[in-house]
Amino acid sequence: MKRLITLSRRDPELPPFSAELAGRRRRVLDLPLIGWLTLIWVLLWSTLTWANIITGAVVAVFVSLAFPLPRVDLGLRLHPWGIVVLAGSLLYDMYTSGVKVTRQIFTGYPHRPAVIAVQLRCRSDLMMAAIAVSVSNTPGGSVIEVRRATATLFLHVLDADQPAALEAARRSVWRLERLTVRAFGTRDEIERVADRPPDRGAGNSGNPGNPGDSGSPGGRGEEPDRGQDGEGRNGT
Repeated sequence: MKRLITLSRRDPELPPFSAELAGRRRRVLDLPLIGWLTLIWVLLWSTLTWANIITGAVVAVFVSLAFPLPRVDLGLRLHPWGIVVLAGSLLYDMYTSGVKVTRQIFTGYPHRPAVIAVQLRCRSDLMMAAIAVSVSNTPGGSVIEVRRATATLFLHVLDADQPAALEAARRSVWRLERLTVRAFGTRDEIERVADRPPDRGAGNSGNPGNPGDSGSPGGRGEEPDRGQDGEGRNGT
């Protein structure tokens, strides 16, 4: 005999904290959505009373049953330990990168910035967006473009004086990719980031200052920022 109500803990395909009602059409009561709609109803009335809360809950249930949302898998999974490790790593990176950028500012030594291309191992839009946000949160580098077709991030870095600094920037992006996927990715994505990073020749940019490379925006490859006079920022 089919259950009249199936809870999400019995059916992993249901959204968290939800229940599915038996019937010819799929009806799902999403408790977080009902709570959010109830809150909006109370805010619209601008008065927190039991009557408004109960009325809002009834209206939210009616809207959820009358206009069911299609089943959409965002590919988001929450891994508590992975989230803790990612948060700790981001805090550490923000501190160390902030100290490094401050030292560069006050030492007065001219540094050559550059734009590098880093190919990711994840292909989902959600993970690429999360990785781009994680990378942009650390000082010293910012994402200027995400190329979805090749899963490539184009990153502006401040310190590009030596090839070792560029490789360190790439390794930092791949490390944040691994931590982000272990915090929010699916099982397949976690297995994918466990593999070795892609080679530089597979969709990444070439050497600094190599114009015509198709790996970076506008086909200019890894190239230092130019001023109005056409010279690099560390020029005279």
